Amino acid sequence: MTSIVALAFLIPLGTALQRDAREDALAEAARRSAVVSGALAVGADPSALRRVVESAAGNAAAPPVVHGMDLGAEPRAATGDVDRAIRTNVPVVADVSGGVVRLEPVTVAGRVLVVEVFVPQAALEAGTGGTWLMLILVAAGLVIASVIVVDRLAARAVASARGLVQAALAVGDGDLDVRIQPSGPRELAEAGYAFNRMADRLVTSRTDERELVADLSHRLRTPLTVLRLDADALDSDDTSVGSFSAAELDRRRTIRRIRQAIVTLEGEIDVLINTTRKTVAQEAAPGSCDVSEVVRDRMVFWAALAGDQNRSHRVIGAHTRIPVPVPRAELAAALDAVLGNVFRYTPQGTAFEVAVSRRDGYIAVRVDDAGPGIADPDRALRRGASDRGSTGLGLDIARRVAQQANGSVSIDRARLGGASVVMLLADPDAAPRQVSRFGLVGRLAREKETGTRRRWSRQRPDGD
Repeated sequence: MTSIVALAFLIPLGTALQRDAREDALAEAARRSAVVSGALAVGADPSALRRVVESAAGNAAAPPVVHGMDLGAEPRAATGDVDRAIRTNVPVVADVSGGVVRLEPVTVAGRVLVVEVFVPQAALEAGTGGTWLMLILVAAGLVIASVIVVDRLAARAVASARGLVQAALAVGDGDLDVRIQPSGPRELAEAGYAFNRMADRLVTSRTDERELVADLSHRLRTPLTVLRLDADALDSDDTSVGSFSAAELDRRRTIRRIRQAIVTLEGEIDVLINTTRKTVAQEAAPGSCDVSEVVRDRMVFWAALAGDQNRSHRVIGAHTRIPVPVPRAELAAALDAVLGNVFRYTPQGTAFEVAVSRRDGYIAVRVDDAGPGIADPDRALRRGASDRGSTGLGLDIARRVAQQANGSVSIDRARLGGASVVMLLADPDAAPRQVSRFGLVGRLAREKETGTRRRWSRQRPDGD
């Protein structure tokens, strides 16, 4: 496009320069014609008139010619052109072989003479050859430059389009982390921004879907816990001791199948929650949440079941904002796991409480119950190990969430008489401890930290 515009500008320019050269040559012919016309007007004799014609000729290819007088020069103009100049009494320019002639009528003693001045084609085009050559060279340079520029622009456009295609193929293969740097023409750059936005939306949608799966799984825990408690309230399913009728034997086997199905379903839900949470945690950036808000929200969920089972409960210390470096969904899953154990392994009507405290650089989430307690805390904290017939994943979920926040989980005897499960989470707002990790000072600091964790498992926050 640039070269076309340049040519459209250069061609009229060359034509104008050529027209100027022609006008200059005709102006010179008019000057020579005026010299001869002046001599005719003053009535110069033939010898003097010949000298004037010779002087007016100068370096011209041919001397001026006076039609109507014989001065020895051969005329070039056609008779019709001469008659037209006499008839119109104005100068006439006519084409002849090898150039043009300028015919100027002059009235002398009642007669009309015509002065003819020949202008060769070379004089009409004087200087235009070099000008046209220069313009051609300029046009060629512009064309070459345009080709180079267009090639570079096309290369950028092709590279941008190729990158967009490769990124789209990667997303199609399941890699949602791929992004491109928008470049190239405006349309391709806009397509790049739109592609990145689409990929972000896909990641968000997939994370939301997995969060929804995990949340739905959590919601299944409450009716499943009720079902488990109702199944535990049924008669014994032992068929190894005693003699039973066929109907009683069939009933006990049915009870056993119900309990086994509930255990299997609990395990499947735990696996589903763990798998979904793990995937979401790996894909999403580390987040934070308010411990008090999570506790209040989940207690609204569990309080309904507690009311159905006549369990007295209370919440302590969840009235102020306490941030922790753990995603909200992860902390909610850990709290649900601990509370689910309370409802699952303690009799109906057993009281419990949930407390939140903040002290010595740690945030403690404590769940106490008035049940029988946990005989082997170390075994309970090991993944997949349980002496209650469960999958053993509940406390492991809480332990992994606490470790994610540079904390830990401990089990002790509760003030209510049952188990006390304490999740310690590092306080992100606490001032860092400036202690050496070597020598006596470092050893004392480590012992102090260990003692702090032990105190958390024994002390009971009372509303602070």
